[in-house]
Amino acid sequence: MMNCLRNLVIVGGGTSGWMTAAALAKFLHPQQYQITLVESDAIGTVGVGEATVPHIRYFNEVLGIDENEFMKKTNATYKLGIEFSNWGKLGDAYIHPFGVYGQSRNDISFHHYWLKLQQLGDAGSISDYSVGVVAAAAEKFAYPAADPRSLFSKYSYAFHIDASLYAGFLRDYSIARGVKRIEGKINQVNQHPDSGFIHSVQLASGEILAGDLFIDCSGFRGLLINETLKTGFEDWSHWLPCDRAIAVPSTKTREPLPYTKAIARTAGWQWRIPLQSRTGNGQVYSSKYISDDEVANSLLTNLDGEPLANLNYLRFKTGRRVKCWNKNCIAIGLSSGFLEPLESTSIYLIQVAIMKLVEFFPYADMEAANTDEFNRDMANEYERIRDFLILHYHATARDDSAFWNYCRTMEIPQSLAYKMDLFREQGHVERYKRGMFLEPSWVAVYMGQGIFPKTYHPLVNAQEPAQLQQQLHAMRDTIIAGVRAMPGHAESIKRYCHGDTSEKSWPPAAMSLYGVFS
Repeated sequence: MMNCLRNLVIVGGGTSGWMTAAALAKFLHPQQYQITLVESDAIGTVGVGEATVPHIRYFNEVLGIDENEFMKKTNATYKLGIEFSNWGKLGDAYIHPFGVYGQSRNDISFHHYWLKLQQLGDAGSISDYSVGVVAAAAEKFAYPAADPRSLFSKYSYAFHIDASLYAGFLRDYSIARGVKRIEGKINQVNQHPDSGFIHSVQLASGEILAGDLFIDCSGFRGLLINETLKTGFEDWSHWLPCDRAIAVPSTKTREPLPYTKAIARTAGWQWRIPLQSRTGNGQVYSSKYISDDEVANSLLTNLDGEPLANLNYLRFKTGRRVKCWNKNCIAIGLSSGFLEPLESTSIYLIQVAIMKLVEFFPYADMEAANTDEFNRDMANEYERIRDFLILHYHATARDDSAFWNYCRTMEIPQSLAYKMDLFREQGHVERYKRGMFLEPSWVAVYMGQGIFPKTYHPLVNAQEPAQLQQQLHAMRDTIIAGVRAMPGHAESIKRYCHGDTSEKSWPPAAMSLYGVFS
């Protein structure tokens, strides 16, 4: 019989540490496993962004967390997508929504039908066929319809949160379920002389914490995975050249928008994330093309409110560990790698690593097949997100600065070049069942930044143009009418976070919001 693990030690708190602790406390029997988290209040945590993607709703649901309570405790607002300004060229803007465009038919994606209508000169913007985009632009929010036939079931949502409050919320959740928290700073890591496995960590106080499995949530430093185990790092900064960020919160000046803003600047981009009581701001940039002082001045000049704290300067290198799981150590969060917050993927990568850890939870022998599959899955996750982020920088016509000239002309990964060629020829998007950013996301960025296919799927021609026009116009009108009837975003926050939480269904049954491709 295989030897079971008994003691699990999580090194580091913050979002990654406490998400890990909460999930393990939920899935592991407290009488069989001791979960200990060690963190030091003297070591700050990095919160590069406060925006999330819809997967966080599944994570919270699995933990049994009430959504309204979560929103209250984390100062959260709803998020329907991200608005990208000045990315394809100066003056342009588009929203990357959570959800599909229109409705597919006969296994042919909707954008092929839209492309034909565009050739007829009567399509408008593809964004007109996205409930998420239309609702975001109108500053509306309602929960998706339960009826899968409805156009209003075809979008999703996430949240803007205060990440430090989320970590505190999960800390209370974890401790209530048996997780032991130890305050202290680690000054020594002890390894078995033969296997190299970590057997304990020693605190500055002299206390020694032994463990069977160690989870490194120590941030960029990578105390265990990097400094102790010397696990290699795959550097992607030649494709994603931004290496610094400056962050600062500001006062609330208006009701919060139901989407994140990502505004391209001279040598990077600025984020704006609306919470219930304040706004999160920051600028990501490449130090090769612009100075810290220039960015700080740009950020402060472009705040929509008064700064609430001193500027927080961050440095990073984009890339990932060659292995996220090495010996009996698993890196989760920034210790496993970093992809800048352009598409709000940091918390997603924490979440997916945690769920894969649960899926491949080991015996004490750390079976090689489990370890290898975990590492392969995590490499796929990182590389798919990497390609999607590179697309934002590379798919541009901007030539107004050295930074954008570099991004536009740089050599890109072969995997991304293949994807772009596939779309340019006939509008096809490489498909995969698992992972971030499925077909609608790629379509949003391709078309939002000026990449259009030469033609569309030939089977679209089986439909008469007049019938196609009629159907798509009806679809567009249905979306406009439905969004018009939605409550405002601020109204929904007040209702669900601070008022009546008994009714989440939308739209009212009396409204006819079924698709036209039925």
